Amino acid sequence: MRLAKSLKHALNILLHSKLRSWLTIIGIVLGVAAVVSIVSIGQGLQQNVQNRLGGLGADILTISPGGGRAAAGFRGGFGGGGGAAGGSTTLSTTSKNLTIKDIQVLKLINGVKYIQGIVSGRGETYYLSEKATISIDGVDPLVWKDMTTSEIAEGRILGPSDYGVVVVGSRVGKNTFKQPLALNRILTIEGKAFKIVGIIKEAGGGDDNKIIMPIAAARDTLDDKGGDDFNSIIIKTINADVVDAVMAEADSKLMISRHLTSKRKDFRINSAKATQERLADITNTLTLFLGAIAAVSLLVGAVGIANTMFTSVLEKTKEIGIMKAIGAKNRDIMLIFLFNAGFVGLVGGLIGIGLGSIVSALLPNIGLRLMGNGGAISTVIKPSLLVYSMLLSITIGMIAGVIPAYRASKLRPVDALRYE
Repeated sequence: MRLAKSLKHALNILLHSKLRSWLTIIGIVLGVAAVVSIVSIGQGLQQNVQNRLGGLGADILTISPGGGRAAAGFRGGFGGGGGAAGGSTTLSTTSKNLTIKDIQVLKLINGVKYIQGIVSGRGETYYLSEKATISIDGVDPLVWKDMTTSEIAEGRILGPSDYGVVVVGSRVGKNTFKQPLALNRILTIEGKAFKIVGIIKEAGGGDDNKIIMPIAAARDTLDDKGGDDFNSIIIKTINADVVDAVMAEADSKLMISRHLTSKRKDFRINSAKATQERLADITNTLTLFLGAIAAVSLLVGAVGIANTMFTSVLEKTKEIGIMKAIGAKNRDIMLIFLFNAGFVGLVGGLIGIGLGSIVSALLPNIGLRLMGNGGAISTVIKPSLLVYSMLLSITIGMIAGVIPAYRASKLRPVDALRYE
């Protein structure tokens, strides 16, 4: 019997067992739809995390005063600086500001492209008789334009000769005061007037909630920010590949220049790249876990296929005997029932992919209604997910049909013809 005839017989069995076959197919449809929709949520979550962390810059290191964990295994998160330096875990008992001397030391490290010190604080800000306390960063305009990952939505970035001007974050501009901030408007910060020259495009990062001004103006405006001390030092490396090496060398050089031991460490180094990698691992694990839960429903569908195939073999026993009597071989009979199981998986997979894709497309809209603006669920359906779901569905169908097909192929013609 040719392969084409086996396929034709398998399709006839599927078409002439409509109710039982469709009940079985529904189980596969629900399983595949669950896999597609749940995995798409996990992939959407992963993409959202990467997009938000992308605004931090994978080639950026932040050095802050105050002790942190110095364990290599703790490098992945913020507050886990110094991880590149060694494997021991230490906590400092002192906190000391960073200075211009530290910047001079860090400039000598291979792989450092730009470096700047930042002065940070909170200042009372007045706008049209309204008052708010807002986070303020004083930056070096010469370097900040090359280091920032923020984009300007309106206006311009800080220039080298600027003093009494500020750039405001998008959320500060929209949400802090009753009237949205606009270009060329005046803000009064700690009693000093500043003109708004730029508004940062919202990106989900820390700059959205800040006012950024030249460092000289920040030292003159914020309390206790005079002198040469900095609240943090930002390093931009030549590329993301050298971040770990620069982090390790920065840790080592600062320990020496500041005359510190591991037990008296008074600074920490954070890497956005390490945070990205750690959160990517977490979201990957979450996606796999959710996909595994959804795959359980596919196993239930496989049991349904096996049950349907056993019943089909019993119903077609006499037909099997006739086919064997006229020359059909065991291999031919087995192929017919294997193809029949594969067709059930194929149809269930196609419909399941369609249903899962529709559910995934609707989830963001449902999320908006349930959670409000900014809290929507996002989903990502990759072509590879659809291909793998289809292959999984067909494979499960054929595996579930192996034993019934084998039993059908082993029936003796005489026994099959006498079966009632």
